[in-house]
Amino acid sequence: MWQEYLYPETVDEALDLLADRAGEARIVAGGTDLVLQLRRGERRTVCLVDISRIAALRTLSKVDGVITLGAAVTHAELASSALIQESAPVLAQAAAEVGSPEIRNVATLGGNIVNAQPAADTALALLTLEAEAEVVGAGGARWVALPDLYRGAGVSAVDSTAEVVRSFRFQVPTGQVGSAYRRLGKCKSIALPVLCAATIVRLEEDRFVSAAIGLGPVAPRPFRPGAAEAWLIGQPATTETVARAATMAQKEARPRDSLLRCAKVYREAMVGVLVRSTLLQAIAAAMPPSEGAS
Repeated sequence: MWQEYLYPETVDEALDLLADRAGEARIVAGGTDLVLQLRRGERRTVCLVDISRIAALRTLSKVDGVITLGAAVTHAELASSALIQESAPVLAQAAAEVGSPEIRNVATLGGNIVNAQPAADTALALLTLEAEAEVVGAGGARWVALPDLYRGAGVSAVDSTAEVVRSFRFQVPTGQVGSAYRRLGKCKSIALPVLCAATIVRLEEDRFVSAAIGLGPVAPRPFRPGAAEAWLIGQPATTETVARAATMAQKEARPRDSLLRCAKVYREAMVGVLVRSTLLQAIAAAMPPSEGAS
């Protein structure tokens, strides 16, 4: 276990503390995943640098159609934010599914992403929003597309012994837009999900202009079925179209057998169910109350 626990007041101070300890210190925010990993011996450190009290990392804003989220914003704050509920409801819905109320009150957006699990609820929502992360290190700041934050299941491209994720940003979807999020679990609990799906669609004259579908865990990182998304463009927003797209997404996904998450054959079938369900919900959200997928 760790020997030091430090509270920097700024991101620069946090980076200085990491540099001074040359790989012997690690960033922590909510700690809901990291502390358990340390106790199980899956990760090791002698010093934890807690960034949860840095005010600049706790902000939510919208400027010129771009939402910027501090990396230390909690899931409870995301789920209850009027700004997120209005501008990016898929992210609010996903954040509301994370863990228990106690976990949502302390677990942070940045921590959920850096933990690099392919089924992380907020990761799938950010994936469909085509979000970027601002990563700060000794060489300065850089913006990284969300998929590039993952090197594999549970393996982050962010070095938490030398870098800090400062914020996330994405363009607010505009036009006739609808979204939906669904998590499939064995029971109503904080257990690992069997599957998760996030979907955002944009329609025009009852046809798809664009579609973004985020799935997990069906690959080593959060996954988008690109062929299904591309095929939807220009298609009518009907149940027949949705059913075909769901079948395509099911064929693209590659879930594996898991003692924790059920058999591969079941999860393959449920990919199609979740894609169909979230597409229909997103279409309904995008259309006036009197309309819907026919």
